[in-house]
Amino acid sequence: MEFSELIKTATVESVLLSCAGLPAVKGTLCITSHHLLLSSCPGGDAQPGTVELWLLIRNVDAVEKRVQNLGWYQPPGTNGSPRDTRLAGSSGTITLRCKDLKVLQLEIPGMEECLNIASSIEALSSVDSVMMMYPFFYRPQSLKLEEGWHLFPLEQYFQQIASQTSQWRLSDVNRDFTTCPTYPPAVIVPAAVDDDALRKAARFRQGGRFPILSYYHPKNGTAMLRSSQPLTGPNRKRCREDEMLLGTVLDEGERGFIIDTRSAQAAKQARMTGGGTEPKSSYPQWRRLHRPLERGRPLQESFIKLVEACNDTSISMDRWLSRLESCRWLSHVKAALSTACLAAQCMDREEASVLVHGAEGTDTTLLVTALAQVILDPSCRTLVGFQGLLEREWIEAGHPFHLRCARSAYSHARLKQEAPLFLLFLDCVWQLSRQFPFSLEFGERLLLTLFDNAYASAYGTFLCNNEKERCLCKVKESTHSLWAWLNQPGERKKYLNPLYSPNALVIWPSVEPQSIQLWQGLFFRWIRSSQYLDEAWAEIQRLVQGNDSPAKESAGNRLSRSLSDPAARTENER
Repeated sequence: MEFSELIKTATVESVLLSCAGLPAVKGTLCITSHHLLLSSCPGGDAQPGTVELWLLIRNVDAVEKRVQNLGWYQPPGTNGSPRDTRLAGSSGTITLRCKDLKVLQLEIPGMEECLNIASSIEALSSVDSVMMMYPFFYRPQSLKLEEGWHLFPLEQYFQQIASQTSQWRLSDVNRDFTTCPTYPPAVIVPAAVDDDALRKAARFRQGGRFPILSYYHPKNGTAMLRSSQPLTGPNRKRCREDEMLLGTVLDEGERGFIIDTRSAQAAKQARMTGGGTEPKSSYPQWRRLHRPLERGRPLQESFIKLVEACNDTSISMDRWLSRLESCRWLSHVKAALSTACLAAQCMDREEASVLVHGAEGTDTTLLVTALAQVILDPSCRTLVGFQGLLEREWIEAGHPFHLRCARSAYSHARLKQEAPLFLLFLDCVWQLSRQFPFSLEFGERLLLTLFDNAYASAYGTFLCNNEKERCLCKVKESTHSLWAWLNQPGERKKYLNPLYSPNALVIWPSVEPQSIQLWQGLFFRWIRSSQYLDEAWAEIQRLVQGNDSPAKESAGNRLSRSLSDPAARTENER
């Protein structure tokens, strides 16, 4: 397929671009294979136009078109036949609703041009072949292809664990992806379990996702594992190797907790179709806890309803609060944080190991294990550590980004497998950053950048559904890594939290309704100006990052105290 076949009209003059909160601008619209460009009209003296819009077409979630002012005329020099009749005085409006929740409007002179542009954008934004996407064509001069892809090797993470305990080993049982197609080639497993036992355990778990180590808690030696559901089925099948694998994690007399992210009823129904849970008789040291978390369609519909409510600026406050509650997004945030806190509590306070799984083990399971690590582990709250966590617990762990992030909140297409699990995780991390403003090295801007790139990106980091697909598509050989871009010195400082003060403690968030807030920086990003907030953060950064190092420290400490201590704040106000 050639991109040129999908572009019916490449260029249109005198197009008016409008976007909420910004003045309208007129210019020349141009469609390329991956971008929509609008250059404003030059100011005279042959000055070049200014590029006012540079939109990645993959970012377009929905195209809405409206045509008006129709008329007909016969062009001069024609013989008056019906086929020579043309549309005159017509124009059209295209509304582009983007995956990052931005809404753009294009007023295009000429109905035919309008329809052609809309059709071209729809066709280009729907290209589903991974290797035809922009990351395979993007070649920035400042980066090399190999940069960023090997910043967080699992071997390095394993060495940190191996320096504290000999209970775990690094296995390459999945080096050819035959044991589990959605796991990476190397996984961390109990040292007492050989690869042959792992292969047999994999056949007893949905999709081959046998229990592997997600996190080792150095404080007390407890472990958090993740997997998919066991295939016990209606006949309550057993697997000695799976039982042994989980048994070796616990010492004699120790107990562990299985956190199932499905309801007890859903788990029971799954048994009728071949899935199920770990029976107590076969796993006597493990106690099962059900903490249902929504995924799939209910979560996607909640996201859609929230965005609809945020875009409706005409409703009263009472009506707005009612719609906010009815969409249930904040309930999903609370449930995710509560379940992650439960996993963290089992390990840190109960000194018990934990196994987390739902059905497939690629969605809510990863949400819980990743969040629990942000709560427990100070290294996961640094900029580099958080990137490593995402690589390990989302990307390499097999979250199907290509399926889940195919559509955002505006798409008119029928829902398939879309679900904003990753957005829910980012929202939960934002809640943590709001409740613990000094404990995370990165700020909101990083979370927004990750959301944008998960849905539409110039980089290959979030492409495909698992490592096997990335290998087949040669993603690491043919595209740039998002981490390479983020970690450039000039870029890196944009994402740092100027108030960061390393905190070695576990951060226990409040999940009370009054503590969970709407992430306005995301959901109102294109609706309400953030100018004053941006200026305030710039001033904070200026205060904290003074040229004088002692002054920097005192300014940071003074600012921290005044923001966190009500008494100090009152004193400052006097």
